[in-house]
Amino acid sequence: MKDVSVSIPKGVLTAVSGVAGSGKSSLIVSCLPQAYPETIIIDQNLARGSRRSNTATYTGILDNVRKAFAKANGVDASLFSANSKGACADCNGLGVIYTDLGHMDPMATICETCEGKRFLPEVLEHRLRGKSIFDVYEMSIADAVGFFTEPAVARILKGLDDVGLGYLTLGQPLSTLSGGERQRLKLAAELDKKGNIYVLDEPTSSLHMNDVDTLIGLFDRLVDAGSTVIVIEHNLDVISRADWVIDLGPGAGLEGGTVQFEGVPADLAKNGKSLTGKYLAARRGGR
Repeated sequence: MKDVSVSIPKGVLTAVSGVAGSGKSSLIVSCLPQAYPETIIIDQNLARGSRRSNTATYTGILDNVRKAFAKANGVDASLFSANSKGACADCNGLGVIYTDLGHMDPMATICETCEGKRFLPEVLEHRLRGKSIFDVYEMSIADAVGFFTEPAVARILKGLDDVGLGYLTLGQPLSTLSGGERQRLKLAAELDKKGNIYVLDEPTSSLHMNDVDTLIGLFDRLVDAGSTVIVIEHNLDVISRADWVIDLGPGAGLEGGTVQFEGVPADLAKNGKSLTGKYLAARRGGR
């Protein structure tokens, strides 16, 4: 960074743009929390977990799902835990068998005993509104939103769907999530809070353009609730719809670290020295 000083307005959506390596993360992720320790960094790191860690366990949904199954069938909730006596003994409730290949990544194969269903046949006979516990593991978040009426489960599912993760399954291993998906999973847990400073680093990565629109709408909701949202982004849809833009450059590495622009997106599109501005202008001209 080359003697950089910027003004970030509170209570709006700010996009920090520039080519890769121009200093965006150095400025926002490294420097901002020093001045504002209360800043919430929504990064791509999730708490390290076991091979059992998945969407449902990370969000805490599974505990309430087990209770719902137990209540509906008059049995112990522990039966529906992949760590319990109700789990397949051969794969220990994982649904797959891992084979150690030495220096290579372990090879996973579907458990032949339970056929990947994780639980004993007698456990799978228990139903919640016609679904087995395995069916729930395989259910997408979008489908689960319409299925679960239990308030504690429905609230979390709505947050996950709101951040554009409706296509993930409840049993999807955390290790299979992309960086952008990990950020949105963490963001979903923050939706009920107000008046915070949020920082997200390229949260639209791997998102379909329809889901990008949904995510931007979510940012607007956070802002309307009094929060300050700062996104480090290359996505022109996000940049064009931000309230404020800080553009770094002109290049990467030694050629970066300088503020090229601060202001509203419309003025950035008129800025001849900003590479982001040129692409933004071309995008607007193509409409």
